[in-house]
Amino acid sequence: MRIVILGSGRGSNAEAVLRAQQASALGAARVAGLLSDVPDAGILALGPRFGVPAAYVDPAPFRTKLEGAGEARFIEAVSAHAPDLVVLAGFMRVLKPGFLGAFAGRIINLHPSLLPSFPGLDAIGQAWRRGVRVTGCTVHRVTPEVDGGPILDQEAVRIEPSDTLETLTSKVHAAEHLLLPRVLARLAGP
Repeated sequence: MRIVILGSGRGSNAEAVLRAQQASALGAARVAGLLSDVPDAGILALGPRFGVPAAYVDPAPFRTKLEGAGEARFIEAVSAHAPDLVVLAGFMRVLKPGFLGAFAGRIINLHPSLLPSFPGLDAIGQAWRRGVRVTGCTVHRVTPEVDGGPILDQEAVRIEPSDTLETLTSKVHAAEHLLLPRVLARLAGP
């Protein structure tokens, strides 16, 4: 199973997947490419470190969504890797019908809450401010409804009285690093 990972930031989840791949823990899954909408995103530095093609793709003209010329460039860049699965790991853009149609049924997202609770931006902060006792992360299929697709798996994180927003964020990220490779290995099979 060929995977393309899209990210906008540090790339810690992509790194967790690449480390799992190095440890032969992804089954038949292999990362074929890393793409980012941010020219200096940390995820791009992972390419040379792990021997995986990595590239910036211009998302213009919009700041928060993939549509128009930027969407067309992303469809072309992702398609060049012939992916069986497109993984959104910290990719901070809303996908529109063109991209969703090009990879229909083959896009998953990692979200830092136990969906359907706290969809959208700042999910960890939303959970923290709400005072819930358990949060976590979710891997789900991507549909036109933001963070509303079918759930593939979740990992719970208990919020302790001693936690701060920073410690909670670290705990959720650690859970993400376990959950995403596990889901990919299951989807890929042996």
